[in-house]
Amino acid sequence: MINWGKIHTVFLDMDGTLLDLHYDNHFWLEYVPKRFAETNNISIEHAKSDIYSRYEAIRGTLNWYCVDYWSDALDLDIPTLKQEVDHLIAIHPHVVDFLGAVRHHDKRIVLVTNAHGKSISLKMERTQLSGYFDAIISAHDIGVAKEDNSFWGKLQHGEPFDRGKTLFIDDSLPVLRSAQQYGIAYLLAVRQPDSKKAGNPTGEFDAISTFREIIPKIID
Repeated sequence: MINWGKIHTVFLDMDGTLLDLHYDNHFWLEYVPKRFAETNNISIEHAKSDIYSRYEAIRGTLNWYCVDYWSDALDLDIPTLKQEVDHLIAIHPHVVDFLGAVRHHDKRIVLVTNAHGKSISLKMERTQLSGYFDAIISAHDIGVAKEDNSFWGKLQHGEPFDRGKTLFIDDSLPVLRSAQQYGIAYLLAVRQPDSKKAGNPTGEFDAISTFREIIPKIID
């Protein structure tokens, strides 16, 4: 699926790509409404209706991914709540083998995520993946979400890369289309971001079910 000889840089999304999206889906769709209902003495149904409508109002923007924004908006300590269910954070199968093999081939590996820095820190502490990356870049440092067409040009200023020699893997079609429009040559989607749910449509993009499919061979 990939000619590794043509790849110099590997950009990787975090949630849903390297990590199982079940943690985030459970947290935002179930746990946050539960704690919001408890705090405000309302029904879980009322809490979900209120919170889900707030999510939809800003979906795909930087605030949608911002734990500080949601802490203020919901009057909840989102970072602390995230820690309360962090046992659900899990790495997708074969990710560690993939990262190790890619590093063996001396490719530049960069985590490029919309996640807020506090979420990244929690997940790196839990998974111990940070040592595999040459850089970890949050969209919050760039100033726009990856869905925004200006993201990739802004990324170039701090993380120069050759669009024709870069592989980017993500589970979001809007993000992949944004990268495609910018001219990133090698794009892959993830079929099943959440291990507890059915696979997602992958549109016009080639897709992987697990990272085992694209692990480069190690020849000593």
